[in-house]
Amino acid sequence: MRDPVLKALQTRAERIDVVVNGVQQTWHVWKRSHPKPLVLLHGGSGSWTHWVRNIDALSEGHAVWAMDLPGMGDSALPPEAKDADDIAPWVAQGMAQLLGGQAIPVMGFSFGGLTAGFVAAQNPLLVSRLLLVGVPGLGMFGAPLPLRGFLPDMDQSQRNAVHHHNLMSIMLAHEASLIDQTLEIQERNVVRDRLRRRRIARSTVMLEMQTQWRCPVHALWGALDALYLENLSSAPERLNQCDLRDLTLLPDTGHWANYENAKAFNDWAIAQLASPA
Repeated sequence: MRDPVLKALQTRAERIDVVVNGVQQTWHVWKRSHPKPLVLLHGGSGSWTHWVRNIDALSEGHAVWAMDLPGMGDSALPPEAKDADDIAPWVAQGMAQLLGGQAIPVMGFSFGGLTAGFVAAQNPLLVSRLLLVGVPGLGMFGAPLPLRGFLPDMDQSQRNAVHHHNLMSIMLAHEASLIDQTLEIQERNVVRDRLRRRRIARSTVMLEMQTQWRCPVHALWGALDALYLENLSSAPERLNQCDLRDLTLLPDTGHWANYENAKAFNDWAIAQLASPA
């Protein structure tokens, strides 16, 4: 890694590579000895680095367990896995294997939130609190956004231009939010994404699945999230079948809210984690 913040954060982590039903998973853990564990599940085409601006703040009060979701980052792709429903059992088994089967809070960003929804529905005894950040699967997607692809002969500057376009189309609301660190995170993560046929995010699966959650739920979106902008006002009624304790729209913030508006996001997350169960 080139970025000094990423390098320092990685150096302070304990990397755990574990085999779950014959498939390798990679986790990065900060403050492992802390008695309050917290699991972080990153977004699509991502890795633990999606949480680069949150880990230090969250680890002041928790042992932070940030996994690379199966088929992304450094975690292997399970056989036949194509989407969140396929990888959720592997995530749940990894949590149970590493954390002793105790119920702990799980925070998921975007695709990670969708995966967390499956985990909480299928394994309610593993999840004590569900924090959903920019989560899909609620039928709130707007029209498809313009994305660019890569060509085999592109040099790094051309690849960076594609990343810049795609990040500004979907992930971020402000040009000033996109720095060299952002491009490095995106480049490192996109090339390792092997879960390429994802479709469930555009469904309404979470509308039905929320009735199976048995824990408090906290939800946050950036108020300028380009993926859901025209439908964000309907979020409260779409999450009306679960124990919803908080629904926050973070002002002047895009989809990657935990990165673009990290201080406000961290304050929100810490407050929700500390709230009564």
